[in-house]
Amino acid sequence: MTPTWDSDEAPDAFRIGPGGWVRVVLRGAALIVLILVCLVVLMAVRLVEAPLFGLRRPVTPFITQFVCRNAFRILGMGYRTRGTLMKARGAVVANHSSWLDIFALNARKRVYFVSKAEVARWPGIGLLARATGTVFIERDRRQARAQTRLFEDRLKAGHKLLFFPEGTSTDGLRVLPFKTTLFAAFFSEELRDFMQVQAVSVVYRAPKGQSARFYGWWGDMAFAPHLLKTLAARRQGSVLLIYHPPVKVADFADRKAVAAHLESQVRRGHRAATARPE
Repeated sequence: MTPTWDSDEAPDAFRIGPGGWVRVVLRGAALIVLILVCLVVLMAVRLVEAPLFGLRRPVTPFITQFVCRNAFRILGMGYRTRGTLMKARGAVVANHSSWLDIFALNARKRVYFVSKAEVARWPGIGLLARATGTVFIERDRRQARAQTRLFEDRLKAGHKLLFFPEGTSTDGLRVLPFKTTLFAAFFSEELRDFMQVQAVSVVYRAPKGQSARFYGWWGDMAFAPHLLKTLAARRQGSVLLIYHPPVKVADFADRKAVAAHLESQVRRGHRAATARPE
């Protein structure tokens, strides 16, 4: 991740009242039970799945989808999608607004996130990331060839690799310029001919009466207060995922060209959805 995006405006104040704390406890407890129980099931299934199928995961991604879809039911958030999922082998890119993006993007499509290597060492989150097949990469040019081979192995196993080209999350009201570094791997001789990439616009609508930036997570905002605010909301908003037509990497001259095209798709979808009334 790059240094976090920040805003000239401070995050909106949010006070949690007695009723909010009740919702925090009830929703939080339900989420913990859902995640822990399904994590145990996933790891047990993986013990059988790994020796039989290797990198391929024909069963465990459905467990991840189950968790993520039901997380929105527990929160009371609306969840909608538009567009057709890419069937070809390849990658998925999306704009990044919040930690909720991980649940939203996993809920509809079986994907594997590409993340910085440090995440694997984070308490709790690192375990979840490893269990769900996250691809960890080093921010070191000397590792570029090894990372390309890793991408090749995962893509040939049928995995859809997902990353956030903005490099950081925002307040949900904008799309930042796409960084092109990771796109370079897709132009290797091993990947270019079969690679496709699908762009997704992730659009949040805030709860009624709250700031449009309600679900955004940016700057130096700590995770715990943002999680508590989300759990405590009496009225929840919704998230919309717009899946754009996938493109073939081979149709573009270089990483900058394909990144610019995908960024344009995401921007148009995000702009149109945020401008349209609920």
